[in-house]
Amino acid sequence: MTTPPESRMAPTLTRRALALFGTAAFLVLAPGFFVVLLPYWISRWRIQPPLLNFMPFRILGVLLMAAGLPVLLESFARFALQGLGTPAPIFPTQHLIIKGFYRYVRNPMYVAVVSMVFGQGLFFGSVSLLVYGFGAWLVTFLFVVTYEEPVLHRTFGAEYDTYRANVPRWVPRLTPWSGTGN
Repeated sequence: MTTPPESRMAPTLTRRALALFGTAAFLVLAPGFFVVLLPYWISRWRIQPPLLNFMPFRILGVLLMAAGLPVLLESFARFALQGLGTPAPIFPTQHLIIKGFYRYVRNPMYVAVVSMVFGQGLFFGSVSLLVYGFGAWLVTFLFVVTYEEPVLHRTFGAEYDTYRANVPRWVPRLTPWSGTGN
């Protein structure tokens, strides 16, 4: 006896709804804290003189923030819609995400977050924010290398190994990787 299509769709729809809710909550909590609240506490978002009195740093800061936001939002959405999970380890994806910005860089969310923090540092002329951005990248690097990559390898095996061999961790490729997957 076969299961009716409606019965098979219900668990997927429930999981997708949970993934969307969890991902939205995680987006507000994690990047909201690290990209909005902490930088505000550090700089009070007061515009200081441009770093090294070089006004183009402000423009670069705006560009980094503007580039980071859509990457962050699109990458988060992929977790819920394609991976049927969240970026939070307590509700991980069921599928390895290798589409969208993940075709260019393995960690687009982290790259986006650090980009936005560095952008704020340059825009506001805040050395403290730049130091915070470097510290955030360092902590992220250690988390990715010691926890996230081993978990992805155990979970997705050869599929992740192929992906890892073709897509860089931090510096995006110039052309998208054309591997198969979600």
